Amino acid sequence: MGTIGENIGKLGFGLMRLPQKDGAIDIEQVKDMVDLFMEAGFNYFDTAWAYAGSEDAIRQALVERYPRESYLLATKNAAWIDCATAEEARSQFETSLKQTGAGYIDFYLLHNLGEGRTRYFDEYDMWSFVRELKAQGKVRHIGFSAHCRADELEQIISAHPEAEFVQLQINYADWESPSVESRKCYEVARRHSLPIVVMEPVKGGMLASPPDAVRELFDEAEPGLTPASWALRFAADLEGVVTVLSGMSDVEQMRENISVMKGFESLTESQRDILDEARRTIETYPLIPCTSCDYCAKVCPCDIGISGTLYADNLLTLYGNLDAALHQEGWLVSGHGRKRATECIKCGKCEEACPQHIEIRDMLDKSIADLGL
Repeated sequence: MGTIGENIGKLGFGLMRLPQKDGAIDIEQVKDMVDLFMEAGFNYFDTAWAYAGSEDAIRQALVERYPRESYLLATKNAAWIDCATAEEARSQFETSLKQTGAGYIDFYLLHNLGEGRTRYFDEYDMWSFVRELKAQGKVRHIGFSAHCRADELEQIISAHPEAEFVQLQINYADWESPSVESRKCYEVARRHSLPIVVMEPVKGGMLASPPDAVRELFDEAEPGLTPASWALRFAADLEGVVTVLSGMSDVEQMRENISVMKGFESLTESQRDILDEARRTIETYPLIPCTSCDYCAKVCPCDIGISGTLYADNLLTLYGNLDAALHQEGWLVSGHGRKRATECIKCGKCEEACPQHIEIRDMLDKSIADLGL
């Protein structure tokens, strides 16, 4: 991992979507998943203070059952969630240490930088805090995760050379996306020689069930390989990527991902061409041409989450997954402090500001109907 020098398995176990039973995390199934993961020679576990129950679950399934030196544990600090003071933000670390029972954290991330969230880490001087943790031996390596565009990522990395690695959303569908900018963000990290941990390689599970035309493309190229395996291999093949996180939710997903990633070999040129064709196929779908520039947001008198709503509707068009689309709508709209499309007053100022000349009022009506808002 660049200057970090860790022996990290190419597949990382993301602990955000753990299996549930009777409304709680199914610890026994998590134990089975951990055992399969470790037996296959993988070792990187990714949790977070903000993932409800996840740190406690990994304590029971991993920390209390395996020697500390046999695995690498990453967790995260979300200073922008319900923290009014630096003390409250910093207390998340001690909570994580207690909940995981790990004694120390191998990889500690400042979680989900970008947009309005970045300022909390600066205001609470969290970068100095994590440097202190590292000096004290409580943390071995410090980095950050980010959901932002490339220009903002450049600013963050340039301002914080102490970051030893970065966690980015990278998948073939978002590679050329004007809103996610996977490729551009990847290139920023590479220019700074930062090792990359990939998150959302299967786009929250949606690339496991891509549009039919994409599935047919994969089936024709290599029968028997699942769409999820193509997505994982795309991310793992990128130079500078040290591990690819998969938020596995059951034993079968664990087995499938292990079969794909154990003994991973680089993609062939023909396989890369297939993935490029898959991306172009997705781009042909009749989507609302919103680039999430948010010029509309700057003039909206009601602070409607326009781009977030249209993005969620586009996800529904592509993948047919209403639950996932509504999850994105909730995060991108109310999760960013904006109002839902149902509160639009139809003033039209957004359309005057839109560089894509989208008929936003009509498109919001469409999204309300499609998403059932």
